[in-house]
Amino acid sequence: MTDGIICAPQPEAVEAGADILAKGGNAVDAAVATALVQTAVDPQMCGIAGFGSMQIYMPGSQTHEVIDFHGRAPLAATAHMWEDRVVGETDDGFGFILKGRENECGYGAITTPMSLKAYANALTKFGSMSLSDLLEPAIEYAESGFLVRPHVFEFWNNPPIAGRMGYVELMTKFPATRAIYANSTGELHKIGHKLVNKDLAATYRRIQKNGPDDFYNGEIARDIIADMEENGGILSAKDLSQVSTTVNDPLWGDYRGYRIATNQPPGGGIMLVEMLNILENFDLASMGHNSCEYVATVSEAMKIATADKDKHVGDPNFIDIPIDHLTSKSYAASKADEIKRGMKASVPRMNSGDKESKDTTHISVVDASGNCVSLTHSLGMPSGVVTNGLGFMYNGCMAVFDPRPGQPGSITPGKARFSAMCPTIIFKNNKPFLVIGAPGGTYITMGVLQAILNVIDFGMNAQEATAAPRFCTTSEVIDVTNRILRRTERGLTDMGYQVRRSARSYNFAGVHALRNFEGKWDGGADPGRDGMVISV
Repeated sequence: MTDGIICAPQPEAVEAGADILAKGGNAVDAAVATALVQTAVDPQMCGIAGFGSMQIYMPGSQTHEVIDFHGRAPLAATAHMWEDRVVGETDDGFGFILKGRENECGYGAITTPMSLKAYANALTKFGSMSLSDLLEPAIEYAESGFLVRPHVFEFWNNPPIAGRMGYVELMTKFPATRAIYANSTGELHKIGHKLVNKDLAATYRRIQKNGPDDFYNGEIARDIIADMEENGGILSAKDLSQVSTTVNDPLWGDYRGYRIATNQPPGGGIMLVEMLNILENFDLASMGHNSCEYVATVSEAMKIATADKDKHVGDPNFIDIPIDHLTSKSYAASKADEIKRGMKASVPRMNSGDKESKDTTHISVVDASGNCVSLTHSLGMPSGVVTNGLGFMYNGCMAVFDPRPGQPGSITPGKARFSAMCPTIIFKNNKPFLVIGAPGGTYITMGVLQAILNVIDFGMNAQEATAAPRFCTTSEVIDVTNRILRRTERGLTDMGYQVRRSARSYNFAGVHALRNFEGKWDGGADPGRDGMVISV
């Protein structure tokens, strides 16, 4: 590595970020360029009308902060607006199903668009290149087209999940969306099709000319609000004009002598720290990687953290979160003792369905000066809505709010909902050791946790750690990928666990990581995604 190293789930985006590093851009420049290309080539995973969390570490300026940009319920939202329409809750506790699906598809599903504001803020504070210049690669892919990759096509054609609307229907429901993503007969484009989105390119050129404020207070904002008003959306001009990011210090933890820097609530970092604290009380390496004992022990930590999240974690501007308690070593020790005594944690649910979809993407980047960025950004579940002439899809994050008043995640104007995103940097001897994060809905914290354990407890390099078989336990069921041994599954069943095998060999988040080993960086791109690592 001369100028840096970068990994992400899309080859086009990684190459764009690597080009920025090669031109002398820093890690923040490369992360933003990569994110913008992701919005063009993976437009249901992310977009400028999405949300996210970005951890930035710049040792030269002694900067270390997390820019959080979680989507917020519009000011016109009310606590009781969907109370009488609740059908059920997904079994991982991250999303609700309504009669009519108003919270997941259409104009009622949209929370405040945050991502463009975050990219602009990060560049203003820490970048060395302009947003205008960094938009160029994304404009090229939007204007000239990108090849529909297998992962994009698979995502579009996934069957309906947990009673939610299937993506084929969502992608073809609205004329402006259908015009971009479907052919003349209404079928979604196939693998290898060159998908052109000239409207998105034109929007990006407007932002180049007029600046990002055009999106929030200018002509683009007026186009957005006109569409919302015409179609019964509750997002308002005031919502757009009040959009602002939140800058936090990292949430810190430690694990076996390593220091863990992750994001604050409503991000998923609190769960990651809690799980690592619990697992520090066990000799995981002696159990054997993915053995019955190992899977059961880690699963119990996952269940404990999930139940605590459901009960206690939400937007800290609206509820009191017992962060010190949930991340304390003494609390973790008490929970570890319960696991050692054979107690099995419970994860209460309303009426549950199946797992949440994984509509998110991630970037890990380190530059030649040692600056590190871990950025996760998303549309949540895409709303399916594209404003005619603008080209980008809006987030569908209202689907994760709890329609029942009085809960940590209940609907309140201006409130953000918990997100499992946990962009993380791990330090060894006060120097960055692991830059890591993942897309994957509520699987994110579980995938990142296992990759960290793979590196620290089992000595894997970054690629081995991201590729190793994973499992996920966010309910009463242990979900396993198809590469978890069947004898392990049988052993878990004998221990009284319900085990559900996925047909996928790679599942439960798409972890992307960079590891510093003896002064040299290596990278890992999850084989279950389309991404790669480039060292510049």
